[in-house]
Amino acid sequence: MCPAYVAGLIGPGDRKNVQPMAARDGDVSYDRLHRFIASGVWDAALLETVLLTAADRMVGGDAAWLIVDDTALPKKRRHSIGAAPQYVSALGKNANCQTLVSLTLASGEAPVMVGLRLFLPESWTSDPTRLDRAGVPDDHRAYRVKPEIALAEIDRVRAAGVRFGCVLADAGYGLSTVPTGLAGSSTFGIPFKQKVYLADVAMIFPVVDRGRPRQRHIPEVKSITAQAMLETARCRTVSWRRGTKGHLSARFAAVRVRVADGPPQRIRDMGAQHLSGEEV
Repeated sequence: MCPAYVAGLIGPGDRKNVQPMAARDGDVSYDRLHRFIASGVWDAALLETVLLTAADRMVGGDAAWLIVDDTALPKKRRHSIGAAPQYVSALGKNANCQTLVSLTLASGEAPVMVGLRLFLPESWTSDPTRLDRAGVPDDHRAYRVKPEIALAEIDRVRAAGVRFGCVLADAGYGLSTVPTGLAGSSTFGIPFKQKVYLADVAMIFPVVDRGRPRQRHIPEVKSITAQAMLETARCRTVSWRRGTKGHLSARFAAVRVRVADGPPQRIRDMGAQHLSGEEV
């Protein structure tokens, strides 16, 4: 039944639920296909191992990238496991959908999907009756934020021997614990409103005329947003691969900064400022 189901998913037709897929196939009955999807018990671990081995053979290596991202599947109803009002990037708004954490191994212009795990919102994990009705396994009922799922998937891919030189992710993961939980090189996005300092910002010891003497060093300048920092940077256009509408390109600038994510500290007349953290 698995080849028939996969063929139905990637084949023609707009409706991808069991009944129309069985009707389009002709050789597979609705009852057999529905039983495979609804109550079939099989272990995906062996299939995942074969997938990871093939992906590493095709594009793995020190020059490969492991890309972490979200994938949203819009849903009309609320009965699909994990379906809830969430942000859908393809629609640019919140909508009823399933959200999955995806891992893609890429080298050059060749991307290969190596991981896809469903995210269960708290509206699901806090409702045992709903989980029972949907048949969610006991070991998948605990609430996990998407960065936790991503770290577990990265560990799984590494344990399988998949080779990559760097992990890439957007700001949704850059502000989480994922970067600190990784061993090796990684590149994560940050929001344009994130406050930063130049990498060579100096820490000075403030001298005051009155009051208690200061006990901590402070940055010599005020932090500014990442957007303001890049407005004065020199940009260049980079093209990375050909898409369906031609070459994909964008303008890039590189600036060494220190993220203002340290402990808060009042700095003269600037008010409370977060001190500089590690250089990025």
